[in-house]
Amino acid sequence: MVQIIAGNKGKGKTKYLLDKVNGEVRDILGNVVFLDKNTSHMYELNNKIRLIVVPDYVVENTDEFLGFISGIISQDHDLQQVYLDSFLQIACVGDTSIEHALEKLSKLSEKFHVDFILSISMDASELPEMAKSVAEITAL
Repeated sequence: MVQIIAGNKGKGKTKYLLDKVNGEVRDILGNVVFLDKNTSHMYELNNKIRLIVVPDYVVENTDEFLGFISGIISQDHDLQQVYLDSFLQIACVGDTSIEHALEKLSKLSEKFHVDFILSISMDASELPEMAKSVAEITAL
Protein backbone atom coordinates (compact mmCIF):
# COMPACT_ATOMS: atom_id res chain seq x y z
CA MET A 1 0.00 0.00 0.00
CA VAL A 2 1.08 3.54 -0.72
CA GLN A 3 -0.51 6.25 1.38
CA ILE A 4 -0.07 9.96 0.72
CA ILE A 5 -0.53 12.62 3.37
CA ALA A 6 -1.01 15.74 1.24
CA GLY A 7 -1.23 19.37 2.24
CA ASN A 8 0.45 22.69 1.71
CA LYS A 9 3.43 23.74 3.82
CA GLY A 10 2.49 24.33 7.46
CA LYS A 11 -0.61 22.13 7.51
CA GLY A 12 0.79 19.63 10.07
CA LYS A 13 1.82 16.76 7.81
CA THR A 14 5.01 15.97 9.75
CA LYS A 15 3.21 15.94 13.10
CA TYR A 16 0.53 13.69 11.60
CA LEU A 17 3.23 11.36 10.24
CA LEU A 18 5.10 11.25 13.58
CA ASP A 19 1.90 10.53 15.51
CA LYS A 20 0.97 7.81 13.01
CA VAL A 21 4.35 6.04 13.06
CA ASN A 22 4.65 6.18 16.86
CA GLY A 23 1.10 4.86 17.24
CA GLU A 24 1.51 2.01 14.79
CA VAL A 25 4.94 0.81 15.92
CA ARG A 26 3.37 -0.69 19.06
CA ASP A 27 1.14 -3.06 17.09
CA ILE A 28 3.36 -3.89 14.15
CA LEU A 29 5.24 -7.18 13.94
CA GLY A 30 7.90 -6.13 11.40
CA ASN A 31 10.42 -3.31 11.24
CA VAL A 32 9.69 0.35 10.59
CA VAL A 33 11.92 2.90 8.87
CA PHE A 34 11.45 6.70 8.85
CA LEU A 35 13.22 8.61 6.07
CA ASP A 36 13.75 12.32 6.60
CA LYS A 37 15.81 15.24 5.32
CA ASN A 38 17.57 15.81 8.69
CA THR A 39 17.71 14.58 12.31
CA SER A 40 15.38 17.24 13.76
CA HIS A 41 12.69 14.66 14.62
CA MET A 42 15.05 12.01 16.00
CA TYR A 43 13.89 12.41 19.60
CA GLU A 44 10.21 12.43 18.63
CA LEU A 45 10.42 8.91 17.18
CA ASN A 46 9.98 5.73 19.20
CA ASN A 47 13.35 4.00 19.63
CA LYS A 48 12.06 0.95 17.69
CA ILE A 49 11.92 3.08 14.53
CA ARG A 50 15.04 3.40 12.40
CA LEU A 51 15.66 6.97 11.24
CA ILE A 52 17.52 7.39 7.96
CA VAL A 53 18.64 10.86 6.89
CA VAL A 54 18.53 10.58 3.10
CA PRO A 55 20.83 13.53 2.20
CA ASP A 56 23.65 11.80 4.12
CA TYR A 57 23.71 9.21 1.30
CA VAL A 58 24.16 11.73 -1.55
CA VAL A 59 20.95 10.84 -3.36
CA GLU A 60 20.77 13.25 -6.31
CA ASN A 61 17.79 12.20 -8.43
CA THR A 62 14.60 10.17 -8.33
CA ASP A 63 16.10 7.02 -9.83
CA GLU A 64 18.92 7.03 -7.28
CA PHE A 65 16.32 7.47 -4.55
CA LEU A 66 14.31 4.50 -5.82
CA GLY A 67 17.50 2.43 -5.88
CA PHE A 68 18.16 3.58 -2.31
CA ILE A 69 14.68 2.39 -1.28
CA SER A 70 15.26 -0.95 -3.01
CA GLY A 71 18.51 -1.32 -1.07
CA ILE A 72 16.73 -0.71 2.23
CA ILE A 73 14.13 -3.34 1.35
CA SER A 74 16.77 -5.86 0.25
CA GLN A 75 18.64 -5.58 3.55
CA ASP A 76 15.63 -6.05 5.84
CA HIS A 77 13.31 -8.95 5.10
CA ASP A 78 11.21 -8.00 8.15
CA LEU A 79 10.57 -4.47 6.87
CA GLN A 80 6.87 -3.71 7.07
CA GLN A 81 6.51 0.08 6.83
CA VAL A 82 8.52 2.96 5.41
CA TYR A 83 7.57 6.53 6.31
CA LEU A 84 8.87 9.28 4.05
CA ASP A 85 8.68 12.85 5.36
CA SER A 86 9.15 15.69 2.86
CA PHE A 87 8.84 13.17 0.03
CA LEU A 88 9.26 15.61 -2.86
CA GLN A 89 12.51 16.88 -1.37
CA ILE A 90 14.17 13.63 -0.22
CA ALA A 91 13.17 11.78 -3.40
CA CYS A 92 14.43 14.62 -5.63
CA VAL A 93 11.04 14.62 -7.33
CA GLY A 94 10.32 17.26 -9.92
CA ASP A 95 7.03 17.92 -11.66
CA THR A 96 7.54 15.15 -14.19
CA SER A 97 8.90 12.39 -11.96
CA ILE A 98 6.24 12.21 -9.21
CA GLU A 99 4.19 9.76 -11.27
CA HIS A 100 7.27 7.66 -12.01
CA ALA A 101 8.22 7.57 -8.31
CA LEU A 102 4.70 6.68 -7.15
CA GLU A 103 4.39 3.94 -9.75
CA LYS A 104 7.70 2.36 -8.67
CA LEU A 105 6.84 2.62 -4.96
CA SER A 106 3.50 0.96 -5.67
CA LYS A 107 5.25 -1.92 -7.46
CA LEU A 108 7.79 -2.32 -4.64
CA SER A 109 4.98 -2.27 -2.08
CA GLU A 110 3.06 -4.96 -3.90
CA LYS A 111 6.05 -7.19 -4.55
CA PHE A 112 7.69 -7.00 -1.11
CA HIS A 113 4.61 -6.32 1.07
CA VAL A 114 6.00 -3.05 2.42
CA ASP A 115 3.69 -0.11 3.13
CA PHE A 116 4.91 3.35 2.12
CA ILE A 117 3.48 6.39 3.89
CA LEU A 118 4.53 9.70 2.30
CA SER A 119 4.04 13.31 3.24
CA ILE A 120 3.81 15.56 0.19
CA SER A 121 3.79 19.36 0.36
CA MET A 122 1.10 19.79 -2.23
CA ASP A 123 -2.63 20.28 -2.04
CA ALA A 124 -4.41 16.98 -2.61
CA SER A 125 -6.29 18.48 -5.57
CA GLU A 126 -2.95 19.20 -7.30
CA LEU A 127 -1.83 15.56 -7.23
CA PRO A 128 -1.84 13.84 -10.62
CA GLU A 129 -4.78 11.57 -11.40
CA MET A 130 -2.43 8.61 -11.48
CA ALA A 131 -1.63 9.18 -7.78
CA LYS A 132 -5.27 8.60 -6.90
CA SER A 133 -5.20 5.20 -8.60
CA VAL A 134 -2.05 3.87 -6.86
CA ALA A 135 -2.32 5.53 -3.44
CA GLU A 136 -4.70 6.16 -0.60
CA ILE A 137 -4.77 9.95 -0.10
CA THR A 138 -5.33 11.84 3.14
CA ALA A 139 -5.71 15.61 2.74
CA LEU A 140 -4.68 17.96 5.54
